[in-house]
Amino acid sequence: MNNIFRGLGIALITPFTEDGAVDYESLSRLIDYQLDNGADFLCILATTGETPCLSLAERAQIKSAIVRQVAGRVPILMGCGGNNTAAVVEELKNGDFSGIDGVLSVCPYYNKPSQEGLYQHFKAIAAATELPVVLYNVPGRTGINLKPETTCRLARDCKNIVAIKEASGSLEQVDEIIKYKPNDFEVISGDDALTFPMIACGAVGVISVIGNALPKEFSRMIRLEFNGEFEAAQKIHHKFTDLYSLLFVDGNPAGVKALLTEMGFIKNQLRLPLVPTRVTTLQKISSIIKELKL
Repeated sequence: MNNIFRGLGIALITPFTEDGAVDYESLSRLIDYQLDNGADFLCILATTGETPCLSLAERAQIKSAIVRQVAGRVPILMGCGGNNTAAVVEELKNGDFSGIDGVLSVCPYYNKPSQEGLYQHFKAIAAATELPVVLYNVPGRTGINLKPETTCRLARDCKNIVAIKEASGSLEQVDEIIKYKPNDFEVISGDDALTFPMIACGAVGVISVIGNALPKEFSRMIRLEFNGEFEAAQKIHHKFTDLYSLLFVDGNPAGVKALLTEMGFIKNQLRLPLVPTRVTTLQKISSIIKELKL
């Protein structure tokens, strides 16, 4: 099974109205903006979408709204993971995945399984669905690192595990996966700030937070790299260096929601326990946007 999640993927936010309800009008406008400006696929109902703070009914409604809006224009990757293997398997077997092209499954968090436990967890997930599965390694959030040897073992043993969203922050780990992986398994960046060097190492794209707001510019950087125009791509990368850190200093998606608010796309609303960025961070983001003339 081949990986179709390449190029610029958007880790889609969930906009809210001032009274805290899901803002479907803003969501629709935001999707069209991204697809009109270079997004190659969408990643929905994952971390940046504040999924833990959504009810099951809201998740189902958001998924249906996005599928209708996208209307087959790009692939859709949907988050489906957790630290209870049986519950994830149950969701994969009985949930509604119509219109979905693949699932993104995060490493089990909090209970810190061994590498063998991680292998058995993802093997069970892969067996529970015919959809392509993208592994998601983000040790800073889960407390556990999916090591390269385990990643490659899963890639060899499970035909529908097609890629990994790698957000360990280690280029050495990325390089090791790319060195030893099967030919039909691919690496996707899970870190905007490391996307430029990761693609240089052999990654095939990114699931991006900043792409919510700046898809045209970020997409251009990726395409330039794919074409071997590294100097031009690096200039775009360096242009966003300060913004990369600002978007995460007060937590994700607080930073990108502040940026989207400055650009007039959404209200600056999050659900507890997440809160908007500090005023000082917002001022810095606003200043950079004015300098970039975006």
